[in-house]
Amino acid sequence: MSYEKVAKANKIIVGSKQTVRALKAGEVMELVIAEDADAKVTADLVRIASEMNTAISYVDSMKKLGKACGIAVGASAVAITK
Repeated sequence: MSYEKVAKANKIIVGSKQTVRALKAGEVMELVIAEDADAKVTADLVRIASEMNTAISYVDSMKKLGKACGIAVGASAVAITK
């Protein structure tokens, strides 16, 4: 379900630095986290999203999440923006 949501989203952000910026600016509708991603990479994103009351979804695979974003590498987190 979330893979399809990412693939169909009008605007997404891939990359932790850009995602943190967008979360703090209140631009993110939903954060999608890959469960197989390193917790060190995703912990701050999950914390900030929780603080900002942003919805968080989890998917099982970084590789599939990257593919849903249209990139050739895995993605640990993707922000769906407003």
